[in-house]
Amino acid sequence: MPIPATEIKLVPNEEKLEIRVRGPNVMPGYFKDSVLTKEAFDEDGFYCIGDAAKFEDPLDLKKGIVFDGRVSENFKLATGTWVSVGNLRTTIVACADNVIQDIVIAGHDRDEIGVLVFPNIPGCRSLCPELAVETPVDELIEHQNVRAALLDGLRVHNAASFGSSTSIARARFMSEPPDIDANEITDKGYINQRAVLSQRKDLVTLLYSLDDKNILIE
Repeated sequence: MPIPATEIKLVPNEEKLEIRVRGPNVMPGYFKDSVLTKEAFDEDGFYCIGDAAKFEDPLDLKKGIVFDGRVSENFKLATGTWVSVGNLRTTIVACADNVIQDIVIAGHDRDEIGVLVFPNIPGCRSLCPELAVETPVDELIEHQNVRAALLDGLRVHNAASFGSSTSIARARFMSEPPDIDANEITDKGYINQRAVLSQRKDLVTLLYSLDDKNILIE
C-alpha cells in the first residue's frame, strides 16, 4: 500500500498495470535537465517508474498491490505480438532451475523468442560428476548433460505454452555472470534486461545464427 501522502496511479499498459507515483517523497525532476524530467513524468505529475503491479486480491483492494515485472522490458516480435518478459522469465527459470540461474529474453523485431541463460554453476556441476571442480565454465556449459537438461526444461515450458508470445525457439548459455558495473543488475537485485541485451548484443546476434553453441527447441 502507498505510504501516507503518497499517491499511486495504475495505468493499463498492454496486458499490465503500470505503476506511477506522486508525493512529497518523490523527486521533482532531474537536476538541470528539462528533457529527462519531461520524459519521466506524465501530464498529471506522476513519476513513471517503469514497474508493473497487480492486486494481491482483486476482490479486496485493501490488501494492496504486488510487483509484476517491468513494463519497459516488454517487446514486440516481428509479427506484432507482444511478449511479457516478467512472467515469461519466471516460468522458464522454474522449468530448469537446476541449470538456470537467470535468463534474458530476446526477440525484439524477430520472428521467434530466444533466451540467453546465466547458468546455475553448482547445479550444472552436479550433472557432470566426472569433471574436475576447476573445470572452466566455458567447458561446463557445453557438456552434453547440461545442454540436455536445459533442452528438457524448455520443452516442458513449451508444452504448457501457447503461441509465439510464450514459446521458446532457441537458447544459449553465457559463461560470464551479470556485471554490476555495467548496470546488468538493478538496484533491486533483478537482471536488467535492456542492459544485458545492449552489452551483449554480439551474443544476441549469435543466438539467432547457426552457431553450434545454440540449443534449438523443436
